[in-house]
Amino acid sequence: MRTTRYGAGFLALALALTACGGAGESDGGGQQAADSAVGVTKDTVVIGTHQPLTGPAAPGYSKISVGARAVYQAINDGGGINGRKIEYKVEDDGYNPTKTVEVVKKLVLQDKVFAIVGGLGTPTHSKVVDYLNSEGVPDLLVSSGALAWDNPQKDPMTFGYQVDYTREGKIQGQYVKDTFAGKKIGYFTQNDDVGRDTQAGLDRFVKDQVVVRQGYDSANTDVTPQLSALKAAGAEVVVCACIPAFTALSILAAAKIGYKPQFVVSSIGADPATLSGLLQDFAKRGGASVSSGQLLAGLIGTGYLPDVAQIADPWVAYFKGIHDKYIAKEPFTNTVLFGMVQAYTFGQALKAAGPEPTRQKVVDAMSSGALKGPGLTPFGFSKDSHAGYTGAYVFKINPDTTTTVIQPPAVTDRGTGAITPYSGERATPEQVNLVSK
Repeated sequence: MRTTRYGAGFLALALALTACGGAGESDGGGQQAADSAVGVTKDTVVIGTHQPLTGPAAPGYSKISVGARAVYQAINDGGGINGRKIEYKVEDDGYNPTKTVEVVKKLVLQDKVFAIVGGLGTPTHSKVVDYLNSEGVPDLLVSSGALAWDNPQKDPMTFGYQVDYTREGKIQGQYVKDTFAGKKIGYFTQNDDVGRDTQAGLDRFVKDQVVVRQGYDSANTDVTPQLSALKAAGAEVVVCACIPAFTALSILAAAKIGYKPQFVVSSIGADPATLSGLLQDFAKRGGASVSSGQLLAGLIGTGYLPDVAQIADPWVAYFKGIHDKYIAKEPFTNTVLFGMVQAYTFGQALKAAGPEPTRQKVVDAMSSGALKGPGLTPFGFSKDSHAGYTGAYVFKINPDTTTTVIQPPAVTDRGTGAITPYSGERATPEQVNLVSK
C-alpha cells in the first residue's frame, strides 16, 4: 500500500513540475521514445487527442471526436489493426492553450499514449508541438490548416491533415478574383495563424480589391463591431476565415445590421448542417427564430472532403454505414465526417506500420506517400513534406442547405505555384480494405 501511494505521489509531482515548464521542455524522450512501442500492448494501441468539448469552439467541433470514435469502434469490432484494438482517449481543452498543455502532458506522461491524433486548433496545438517532438510522440493529422504542421526538418513527428490555410486562401482568392472582378472585398479572420496564413494566400490574387481587414478573438463572441466596420467600408464580398461558431455569429450580426455581403467561407467553418444548427441555437438564445435556409442560401465555401449529402460517393456511403450502426442519433454532418476520415487515415498508417508498430514506424508509414485518403485532393505526405490535403473545391449552399460544386477540385502549393485542376482517381473503401462496416 505504501509503495502504491508513493508511486501515485511521485507521478502527481512529476506532472505538476512538468506542467510548470514551457511546452517545449523535454524530459529526455526524443529518438529513444520514437523507437519504442509506448502505448502498445499485445491487444491494444492507446492514442489520445485534445478537443474543445466546452468553450467558444465547442459548438460544431465537439462532434469531431464523436465521428472518430465511431470509426475506431468499427475497426475494433472488425478485429482491430493487426489484432490490436484502438483505445481512444479524448481530453477537453476548452480551446484554451494553457489547458491544452496540461491535458497533452497528461496523455503523454500519465496515460502513456502511443500518439496524439487530430489535436484540434491553431492557438492550442501550437503550444504542444515542440513538446511532442522533443518527446518523440507521433503528432498526427492535426486539426488545423496552419502551415506550422508542415515542417519535417524541425518537427519530424508532426503531420497536418486538412488543406493548409495558404493553399486554401489561394484557391479562394483566384475564384473571388475571377467571379467578383471589381467588387470591394473585406477580410474577416481569426486573430492568429488562421487569419495570417489565409490572408497570405488571398493576397496573391485580390490584394488590390481589399478595402478592409477585420479580425476576431475567439474569446469575444460579440462581432457586431467588426461586421459594422466591413459594412461601413463598403465591402461587397466578405471572405471569412472563421471557425463554425464565428461564421454563424457573423451571419447573424450582418443580418442584425441589415448588411448583405456575399460571404465566402473557408472549410473550417462552412459545414451547412453545423451552421444550420448553430444559427438556430444562437438565435434562440437571443429570443429569436431564424430560417437557416434563407440565411445560408448563396454562401460560398471551400472543401476537400466529399459532402455528406453526396450519398452516391463511395466514401460517403461507407461512412454513412458506420454512422448508422454506431451513432445513428447523431446528425451526419461534414464535421462528423471530418473526424471519421481522420480516424480512418490513422488506421491506415497504423496498419502500414506493421504487426509490431513503433512510433518511428508509424511516422515512416505517414511519410511513405502510400496513404490514400477519402479526400477529393491528395495528401502531400512524403519524407520532405508533412502537408495534409493539397487542394480544395468551391461550393455554394442552396436554399435547402444542400450544396452544389461550382468549381471542381484543384491543387496548389503554399508558395507561388500555379493552381491546377485535379482529377486523380481515388481508391475505394474496398480497395483500401481497412475494415468492414
